[in-house]
Amino acid sequence: MVEATVSKPADRIGRAIARHRTRSGLTQDQVAERLGIGTEAVSRMERGLVTPNIARLFELAVLFDCEAADLLRDISPLPDDQARRIRGHLERLSPSDRELVITLVDQLCERLGRSDA
Repeated sequence: MVEATVSKPADRIGRAIARHRTRSGLTQDQVAERLGIGTEAVSRMERGLVTPNIARLFELAVLFDCEAADLLRDISPLPDDQARRIRGHLERLSPSDRELVITLVDQLCERLGRSDA
């Protein structure tokens, strides 16, 4: 069985920032320029070496045309937040691709559910 690794919050926030940045079509250089910081600072946030403060999260949300809550929801361990994240992924897919994802999730959940029993 594949073990899931639990990463620290800074790592998860960093991945969320990188995901939203790429979805927005921005480079690290462009984000750095618009925030008035160095490219290395953006890289350090995305790698989870530095956790942005609340003010910076709001600035990033404006750049990525999302809500600050979206950046935090991406790292939430709460099932409702995780379901919203999956919904966001599904909304970008074609109906046939959504069906494929649902089938894979069903199979994975069944497999993992059996291994816990």
